[in-house]
Amino acid sequence: MKRLLAFAFVPYMAFVAAGTEKATITLQPSGEAPVIAKEIYGQFTEHLGSCIYGGIWVGEDSPIPNTNGYRNDVLGAIRDLKVPVMRWPGGCFADEYHWQDGIGPKEDRPRMVNSNWGGTVEDNSFGTHEFMNLCEMLGVEPYISGNVGSGSVEELAKWVEYMTAEDGPQARRRKENGREKPWKLKYLGIGNETWGCGGNMTPEYYSDIYRRYATYSRNYGDNKLYKIGSGADAYNTNWTDVCMKKAGSMMDGISLHYYCVDNWSSKGSAREFDNDDHYWLMGKAFDIDTLVSSHSEIMDKYDPEKRVGLLVDEWGTWWDVEPGTNPGHLYQQNTLRDALVAAISLNVFNNHADRVRMANIAQFANVLQAMLLTRGDSMVLTPTYYVFKSYIPHQDARLIPLKVDTRTLSVRKGRTVPLVTASASEKDGITTISMVNISLDEPVEVTVNLDGAPVKGKKVEGNIITSDDIHDYNDFGMDEKVTMRPFRDARIKDGKLLLTLPAKSVVTLSL
Repeated sequence: MKRLLAFAFVPYMAFVAAGTEKATITLQPSGEAPVIAKEIYGQFTEHLGSCIYGGIWVGEDSPIPNTNGYRNDVLGAIRDLKVPVMRWPGGCFADEYHWQDGIGPKEDRPRMVNSNWGGTVEDNSFGTHEFMNLCEMLGVEPYISGNVGSGSVEELAKWVEYMTAEDGPQARRRKENGREKPWKLKYLGIGNETWGCGGNMTPEYYSDIYRRYATYSRNYGDNKLYKIGSGADAYNTNWTDVCMKKAGSMMDGISLHYYCVDNWSSKGSAREFDNDDHYWLMGKAFDIDTLVSSHSEIMDKYDPEKRVGLLVDEWGTWWDVEPGTNPGHLYQQNTLRDALVAAISLNVFNNHADRVRMANIAQFANVLQAMLLTRGDSMVLTPTYYVFKSYIPHQDARLIPLKVDTRTLSVRKGRTVPLVTASASEKDGITTISMVNISLDEPVEVTVNLDGAPVKGKKVEGNIITSDDIHDYNDFGMDEKVTMRPFRDARIKDGKLLLTLPAKSVVTLSL
């Protein structure tokens, strides 16, 4: 494995300048606050570019070190990140994927053209067994995205039976293919982007379709499915309204997709941008708070008990591909700017834990806002990877509601964004606070009021993700520029946590 090494033991000491910005965070703990579902830190793996092939899967005969065909370095990265759930096989690919092509002897599996993503020939060597075994091996919950766009009710019903039934024709077929016991499958997505690449349906039509598919996606034995409706594209609140009204009673969750894009024909460069572009992106990222609030408000009309979860199962940045790469493979670099987007978004999801039950960043490897990049037998961890690693303590921790008093910036497209965003939680007697400063040049003196918070003693441990330049990224053959380092510029005094949050940084502290 040729993984780049981080300078993990170099502390970052903030420089406090005259006239530094100030912000106040007040923790407001409540025994009625929800638990932050660990699934908010979920991942998304689509048959797209080299996300699966070369990213996760290289095959048993590859010279790249692997275990049963899975890259060893990537297996380690998944474990280190404590990935709770993984969505597969798409995305748009899911609604052209026919699961029976991906079972049985690999030499007998038919090939297909991936018409959604670059016209790449798909050999189906990574199929149901390969995905479900991967999840089982790593303790990751599988999230299957079922084919509604070009599939049939019978096809999806038989897939569920194949994976989860103890006996029956599909179970016998599974056993013939080498898997005796059924897998556990909790999350089942019934269609993907059915308003677009998943069938160009109306919400009324899809709601009826959903009810039919959900009826025949049955529970076998003690396996209980959590059935997820194909939800809205970003600002389309009417889609959520119609689906909740007509089919919400049969849904356990409904999805929401949101990418930080305003112009799909010219999305911009991941690495080349100016200050105005940076602040626009921060505003676009924070707009997910408005979206979650508006869709949640609609869901509350039909589901005031909040039984149905909102699953943001595709989100992140989407840039023009790196020069010289296949436009359909969506390979982009990942800078410190992307890391700030990840942290802002995760803070929003944490703070909406009463309704947001899962989120799946797009995507895990080599595609869009990836956790890692691979090339041959080398692997690079991205700035976004380190944000997810920093936020691990929030998984399954009880939310601590908070109020942030900070300056608000006006940015392009008429949006506003706070200079500082934050989220906090408590688990096993440890209070964790994560904060983001989006300013490119101004540190912020932060006072966190701890009155009533479950904090004992004065011990503070933490880490920081930042770099000298907002354009910095990690790449092959280079020392890491953006990584997670210890942060020691924080102290507790008179019931307050005091620190200076450096410019363009993400800081997580455990008390």
